[in-house]
Amino acid sequence: MARLVVEGDDLIVDLSWWEKAVARRHEVRVPLSAIQQVSVEPDWWRALRGVRGRGTWIPGVLSYGVRPHRLGEDFSAVRVRGRRPAVCVDLWRSSPYTRLAVTDPDPDGTVRAIRTAAGI
Repeated sequence: MARLVVEGDDLIVDLSWWEKAVARRHEVRVPLSAIQQVSVEPDWWRALRGVRGRGTWIPGVLSYGVRPHRLGEDFSAVRVRGRRPAVCVDLWRSSPYTRLAVTDPDPDGTVRAIRTAAGI
């Protein structure tokens, strides 16, 4: 399962081998200075913006990859099992993505860790 991990001055979306394959991304890394806001979205589907882009999307099951929309591109690593929350990391426009949406196994702990590391 995908996880958000702070490593040095970067936030990394840590993907398993099969998640890398379906997302069509080997690594997703953004600087902590690019983080604008971090929150937990209780309903995973509200975290997804835009339309399916590069990656894999199976409605009601998973969304891995890039999702373009009018503000830019989001990266999603969302795997659905019932009503599961997603961690949303909104980024400044200078970043390669405008949002990271990840169904992390410990959403509240992850949000606290990212906020502490980013100083927000």
